[in-house]
Amino acid sequence: MLSLSSSVRIFAARERVDFRKGIDGLHAIVRDQFREDALSGNVFLFFNARRDRVKLLIWDRNGFWLLAKRLERGTFQRLDGTSAKLEIDRARLAMLLDGIDTKSSSFYRYSVRDVRMNARGDDARVGASR
Repeated sequence: MLSLSSSVRIFAARERVDFRKGIDGLHAIVRDQFREDALSGNVFLFFNARRDRVKLLIWDRNGFWLLAKRLERGTFQRLDGTSAKLEIDRARLAMLLDGIDTKSSSFYRYSVRDVRMNARGDDARVGASR
């Protein structure tokens, strides 16, 4: 189970990546193609050509984590968009990694996607209800 803070942003590569790349190669993609700081603590996802493998690159204050998952059957969902990267939320990441088609699933109309605690301890709702 991957537990992420609500402040963490998640970026997925839309194009395939050579899976022989390790931490340094993926870091170069984040820096040069995404124009993002890999040391920010954000999560970066990369898929292979067959889309049956995914790698996650995460910085955690003193080093990089490189997580990998290989599907035994099926493929990961192809992500829509026109840029090199696509920002997704934590719920979509979880569904993507579990093999759920996010195009055919949706949030309930009045569900809150993100809840954060403010300084007083009251619930402060952030994000649009759908």
